[in-house]
Formats: sequence, structure tokens, C-alpha cells
Amino acid sequence: MQRVRTHGAVMAGAALTAMALSLAACSSSSSSSGGGSSSSSLSGTLNASGSTFQLTFQQTAIQSFKSVQPSMTVNYGGGGSGKGRTDLSSGVVQFAGSDSPIPSDETASFKGKTVLYFPVVIGPITMSYNLSGVTGLKLTAPVIADIFQAKITKWNDSAITALNPGVTLPSTPIVIARRSDSSGTTANFSQFLVEGAPGVWKLGSSSTISWPAASRGGNGNGGVAQIVKTTPGAIGYVDYSDAKASGLSYASVKNKDGNYVAPSISSATSAADNATVAPNLTFSSVWTPGAQSYPVTYQSWDLVYQKQSSTNTTKMLKAYIGYLLGAGQQLLPQLNYAPLPASLDQKATAQLSKIGS
Repeated sequence: MQRVRTHGAVMAGAALTAMALSLAACSSSSSSSGGGSSSSSLSGTLNASGSTFQLTFQQTAIQSFKSVQPSMTVNYGGGGSGKGRTDLSSGVVQFAGSDSPIPSDETASFKGKTVLYFPVVIGPITMSYNLSGVTGLKLTAPVIADIFQAKITKWNDSAITALNPGVTLPSTPIVIARRSDSSGTTANFSQFLVEGAPGVWKLGSSSTISWPAASRGGNGNGGVAQIVKTTPGAIGYVDYSDAKASGLSYASVKNKDGNYVAPSISSATSAADNATVAPNLTFSSVWTPGAQSYPVTYQSWDLVYQKQSSTNTTKMLKAYIGYLLGAGQQLLPQLNYAPLPASLDQKATAQLSKIGS
């Protein structure tokens, strides 16, 4: 499972070697302008967990950040968005990666403390599938809903063939691959089905879903990718970075404007550009308008308590998150993520000053 993500990070690390000097130079100005302290030496450790969508980005950014703050250590474990939020509320970590805002049923665990949302990355959730010889598959939200509810159980079902004239689809049984952990990817994917297939999708939207009994669960995006890759007939919702790293095939999906759009950095950017951002910087890129918007696009935040226990922790958080919002954004395209829209990145950078206040 983890091997897929680690391989991607190693490959990205090789590319980073050539960029290190320029990244260090521009991060110095971007972090300090956002309240970070890259101009002074910091020492200490930040621990974080959560979103596996962020994992490759975090691993790569941590490696590159060493050129800015060599005496700082940043540890980021995956585990899924739910674990990240639980670890933050329990005081186990200093920040948490989460692909969705804190759900109402988790609010009490934060004991009234103010949590700041720092968006750091945008990306598509692919409909990855394993069908030998089948490329260019097209799907709609209602059909995807019935696939993941096990109402459509074979690949040559008339509902799928009607969307794909000229494509020979086999009678292979469909194997549903989904997350086994509490996941922001699941929350956003299921929200897409709520909005894109109203009246068809019956399983609601949450970080965990009561999936059909025959479905197969994988831990993290990498775990779902591995199921799809090794299981003929499988289909799973996998973030674009993992799908690309695993060499998976994925479908084009009909968007809100009625166009079939393939997942890509540019189609994710289009979706995010059309999202409505709340004052606390929460938003949803799912099912946004736009001719070129990919309809299953999501976003991920780093969650931080506004009040911190020490001045040093405050400085380290400002420096590292400032790096993710500054020079770190340059790393994203080569890792198959989409950078934040400029206006959103500026709002997030300005919010750095609130940490520790």
C-alpha cells in the first residue's frame, strides 16, 4: 500500500534536486511575507497526520523544506483525514491534513478551540478502472452512483454501453474498490454523487459509507489504487496523483455543464476557480460549473489551532505552512496535483498571521 506513495515521492525527490536552489531562494521571501521565519534559523519538530491525498506532496515538501530550515524536523503520517482530525483534537499532532471540513459530529472533540483552515492542494478524484483493452470510458454521475450501490453489476450493462457507443465492453463483473478508513476522499466523492445524482444516490455523504457487502476496502488512496490495479473488472475512486503513479486507466465524467471532461491538473484548476470560498477558507470544488471543470475535484487543508502552546511552535507552523503556500506550490504540477488559485493562496498566506494570536 504505502509502497506506491513512497515510490512516487522518491521519483519526485530526484526531480527536486535540480530545483532546490531556486525553491530555497523564493521560499525565503514568500514565507517571511506570510509571517513565517525562513530568514531566521528554527529548531524543533512538527508532527502531523491525516489526508493520504496530501501524502506525496507532504513527503516531497518536507524534503525540500530542509534547504530552508535544516534544523527543523517535520513528520507527516497518512492514516486518512479522519485520523488526522482525531490526532489534532487529541493533541497528538501540531497540524492535520484533511480533505473535508470538520464534520458536525466531531466538533465537540475540539473543545471550543478555534481551528484555522489552510488550503494547500487541489486535485481530481479519478474513476479508475481495470478493463483490458478498454480506453476512453465515459461515465455520468447517475451511472457511477448505481455502480457504487451495486445496482449495475456488469461492465456491459446497457446503462454503461449507452454512454460509450463504439466501445466493446465485456460482461466482466464489476468489483467496487473503496476506502476502508475514514476518508476525505470518500466524503468528497460521495458529495459529488449527492449533487450530481440527486434521487439516485441513496448512501449519503460522509467520511465513511455503508458500502455494498461485496465491495473491497483499501487503506488510503494507495490501497484503493492497488486493488484496482490487481483486480480485473475493478473500479475505484482514487486521487489523480496516485492513479497516475500506479498507471491506472480512468474515465471522463460528465460535468455540471453537460461536457465529458477527463481528470487533469487544468480541469481541476477550472473547478476550483469556480468554487465559492467561505470566510474561513472552506469551500467545495465538487460539481462546480464551467465548461472544462472536472466534476469530481476536491481540495485538502492543513488544520491548525489558532492558539499555540509555545512561541517556537507558532514560528515553526508559520514557516512550514508558509512554505507550502509559497515555494511549495511550485512542486505540485510535477506531482500531478493542481496548485491553489492565486486569490485563494493569497488569502491563506494572509491568514498565517492568526496562528498563535
